[in-house]
Amino acid sequence: MSTAEPGAASDPGAAAAAERGAVRDPGAAAAAERGAAPGPRGGATTTWSPLRSPAAAGPGYPPAAVSWLRLLTSELRLVFRRRRNLALLAVVAVIPVIIGIALRLAAPPTSGGSGQGPPFLDQVAGNGVFLAFLALTIQLTLVLPLVVAVVAGDTIAGEAGYGTLRYLLAVPAGRTRLLGVKYLSVVAFGLVAAALIAAVSLICGVSLFPVGPVTLLSGTTVSLAQGLLRVAFVTLYVAGAMAALGAIGVAISTFTEHAIGAIAALAIIVVASQVADSVPQFGVVHPYLPTHWWDSFDSLLRAPIDTTTLLHGLLSFGVYVVIFGSIAWARFTSSDVTS
Repeated sequence: MSTAEPGAASDPGAAAAAERGAVRDPGAAAAAERGAAPGPRGGATTTWSPLRSPAAAGPGYPPAAVSWLRLLTSELRLVFRRRRNLALLAVVAVIPVIIGIALRLAAPPTSGGSGQGPPFLDQVAGNGVFLAFLALTIQLTLVLPLVVAVVAGDTIAGEAGYGTLRYLLAVPAGRTRLLGVKYLSVVAFGLVAAALIAAVSLICGVSLFPVGPVTLLSGTTVSLAQGLLRVAFVTLYVAGAMAALGAIGVAISTFTEHAIGAIAALAIIVVASQVADSVPQFGVVHPYLPTHWWDSFDSLLRAPIDTTTLLHGLLSFGVYVVIFGSIAWARFTSSDVTS
């Protein structure tokens, strides 16, 4: 590990990190907030050796679980307090409102319709619960993946670009633990974004459309409580898809010091996968594309539930997490960190 000595007073990177955290971006103060306090001349100092783990360092160290939880809490606080990320959450929350108002103004008097668009588009006018499914489907096309790409691409590349990554490594958490915390923050952000879409859609649907027993795509009618439970399952499924995408983004982020490059690369992968998935000639590779199973949550809107399709989707997400998580770990734990 060729990280810079955290106590080096002549290193301008610590001063730049402190200045960035104090003046512009709260995320730049990550090193100090995780335990690497600024030194007397701007360098980061710590009472823990970066070469030892908390478990092996003696009684002066907190338990590993406490240290891990503290690091995760700090990272989540930084992610959800960043103004850019709050703006992204605001965008995904506003879109269901726009969709609901537009459908209310143009809604036919019954739930019948032209059959165009998503399979539950025509059901929205008859039951506001379907607005949640519609909003998730529409935002899965680009908006939600882009939101996750911004957060995932910034995990490692953002810290490296700002010059704070080596000071984070001065805290005796270890590279593996730091990488895991970064990824979990992306997963949490994706889950919150998906849950926010579902919650706002339900509120908007209740306000603008009738709400009652839910008629599924298969024609079976279930109670409103069962319908809301299926909304929760769909939200978790979408969050799983975003967790897989986040793993790809974190892996890309370990290969560059420019967050915008990692974000753009992940966005291109999403668009290219969706385009390839729509070309019949590429049918042989469709099941292996990262976006192929994203819309398979409509299996939850049928009775009986198509568990085979759901399991295929969840398995695909898990495979992507394992593969790209391994790539990220191999890259991050073996590369020299000089920024």
